[in-house]
Amino acid sequence: MSTMAERSAARKRAKLEQQALDWADDRLGSSKWLRSALDKIFPDHWSFMVGEIAMYCFVILLATGIYLALFYNASSAVVVYHGPYKALDGQSMTEAYASVINISFSVRAGLVMRQAHHWAALIFMAAITFHMGRIFFTGAFRRPREINWIIGVTLLLVSMLEGFSGYSLPDDLLSGSGLRVVFSIIQSIPLIGPWLAFNLWGGAFPGSGAFFERLFLIHEFLFPLLLAGLLGGHLAILWHQKHTDFAGPGKTEHNIVGSRLWPQYTIKSTALLTFVAAVIFGLGGLVQINPIWVFGPYEAARSSAGTQPDWYVGWLDGAMRLWPHWEFRSFGHEIANPFFPGILLPGIVFTFIYAWPWLDKRLYADYGEHNLLDRPRDKPLRTALGVAALFFFVDLTLASATDVIGNGLQISFERLIEILQYGSFIGPIVGGLVAYRVCILLQGGKVHPIQRPVGGIITRDARGAYHTLGADHGGNGHGGNGHGGNGHDGNGHDGNGHDGNGHDGHGEDEPLERVAVGHGDPGGGNGASAALGGDGLGSPGTFGTGTLGEATSGGGGDPAPAE
Repeated sequence: MSTMAERSAARKRAKLEQQALDWADDRLGSSKWLRSALDKIFPDHWSFMVGEIAMYCFVILLATGIYLALFYNASSAVVVYHGPYKALDGQSMTEAYASVINISFSVRAGLVMRQAHHWAALIFMAAITFHMGRIFFTGAFRRPREINWIIGVTLLLVSMLEGFSGYSLPDDLLSGSGLRVVFSIIQSIPLIGPWLAFNLWGGAFPGSGAFFERLFLIHEFLFPLLLAGLLGGHLAILWHQKHTDFAGPGKTEHNIVGSRLWPQYTIKSTALLTFVAAVIFGLGGLVQINPIWVFGPYEAARSSAGTQPDWYVGWLDGAMRLWPHWEFRSFGHEIANPFFPGILLPGIVFTFIYAWPWLDKRLYADYGEHNLLDRPRDKPLRTALGVAALFFFVDLTLASATDVIGNGLQISFERLIEILQYGSFIGPIVGGLVAYRVCILLQGGKVHPIQRPVGGIITRDARGAYHTLGADHGGNGHGGNGHGGNGHDGNGHDGNGHDGNGHDGHGEDEPLERVAVGHGDPGGGNGASAALGGDGLGSPGTFGTGTLGEATSGGGGDPAPAE
């Protein structure tokens, strides 16, 4: 037990804290904003949490990246390795590669941090890609959210560059081969390519000693600051414009139905953060990724078969492999082959993605504001184009692993390239047509799991009656007998325990969390419930629909009549 002195000291501390808060609030006016912020509503649909997964991955990337930067040496100076990994003992390598080997085998928790950093980057890119896909297929990019779409696409593009720059820092054989490809792509740009590549690398490939210092600076400072700024701008616009939501009961273009920021959404979001961190560090400790000690240090004269880049740039590598052997020479200049799949194709793709909100307006002649999302089936052409694009990118990504796939399936490299070249045209056409047809069929079926969810909000009034709010029910009755719960039209039973086809009902009151269940009992009734609004017509075994009514519990004898 606390003494009188301790209680008095606690009251004084509380008074001082309150005075400090009042002092700050008088000058900043923060309490009003804070109350409004904590009352902000966020939708409950699971797909909206994927964007938060990307944000939490970014936080983990920053934390692990800072740790790794303490031990990384961005130097191209050549040293002879004498360390704990005996397979590389006595080999010449750059200090950059040696420092990453040292992180992996000598620094406490270094390998876990390296691998967690890499896994977080892969999940970060996957979450951004999924998030952008959800925005595209549901029309969340429409007015007034075109600016956020531009920010999101830029975030995706900068994230790809950030990931590739970090992937290249170890200077192992795999990442060095990737840098060699990028050098060739930049060099293929007409007129300015050779000059640009020479200045970025500080000379002919593999460049001067300053190259890794520049790359480290870009990866560790420039791109993270850009990402943080883009993410902050995205969240600021989202906060100002409010969230979109899927159509459903009680939802309109002018309201948001969901959970308040405090405490419900904060608890969910914090739980998601801990789960994402647990998965990433679990993968970092248990699942090997990017074992650079197996690849060895980079040497310009060496190459390795069976290698692929990280998945988010695989489509670019695949495009390089599938592109025909075309080059153009005229007026004393040459447009080299890498320019078309490495510069022109990505330029066209990202220009089309950036322009899509305005193309969609013209396509559907829809210039109004939208806060409710489309179902993908509602816009078959948009969905078909999106599915066709997914097929195209999947085909290119598969092409980045042609040597591995060819060895596994015992198909010659040339034949596999030819198959994937045809697939880059046939796959998107077939996928788009199938998606379009499926959307049309779903429109006719009128099946909508979002607007007709299983479950609802159950309330109980002062008289003990149950009410179902906010959702019509669809499902199977218990024991072969359906029930029209709390004011809904029952198929076979009216209300909770009232049989709509002439049979008496046996009412059974369930706990507050569940709807009261009515069991048909031909011949006589022991306790009954009645509901307002149900007509009791239909077949047993299904839930019906109807207007909200009031269920009342009856005593022994005949069921109470529905009013």
